[in-house]
Amino acid sequence: MTMSYYDQNAQEFFDGTINVDMASLYSQFIPLIPKSGLVLDAGCGSGRDSKAFKQLGFRVHAIDASEVLARLAEDEINQQVEITTFQQFTSPERFDAIWACASLLHVSMSELPSAVENLSNHLKPKGVFYCSFKYGNDEVERNGRRFTDLNESLLEEVIFGAGITVLKTWCTSDLRKGRESEKWLNAILIKV
Repeated sequence: MTMSYYDQNAQEFFDGTINVDMASLYSQFIPLIPKSGLVLDAGCGSGRDSKAFKQLGFRVHAIDASEVLARLAEDEINQQVEITTFQQFTSPERFDAIWACASLLHVSMSELPSAVENLSNHLKPKGVFYCSFKYGNDEVERNGRRFTDLNESLLEEVIFGAGITVLKTWCTSDLRKGRESEKWLNAILIKV
């Protein structure tokens, strides 16, 4: 359901997210990554963040489950976007960091722990894992998309046994114009 939403609305989603100013979130994440480190952009969407990380000198591997959105992102970042889900992703590489901005929230609560564990298995020791979820404690469908909302205690449940620990969590308002009333849980996790 969610994948077909993104395939059918890819251009609209791209246009609505590509120019969002992410500096406030980058400032929490970027200082934790080694210079020219390898970043997995997990659920890269428009490619906005992959492009920013590349411009900052990081190496980026971008993935997304929507083939249509991946093609738009490829044009934006001038490199291939791998089409895969979080659960199916596999790579011989070990990443210095994972960026999963507003992407893991589309995984059902029953599958979320295994999706997070699979991604975290691709991190180097002490690797950094950023993720964000709409703030809450339920699973909902909104406009043809599934959302799993998390609070701090649910996040702890999701990552239990995944070999990562919470470094920090914080709440923010949505950075898109007109959506400031939507609250987000942001987390930086560290591979142990």
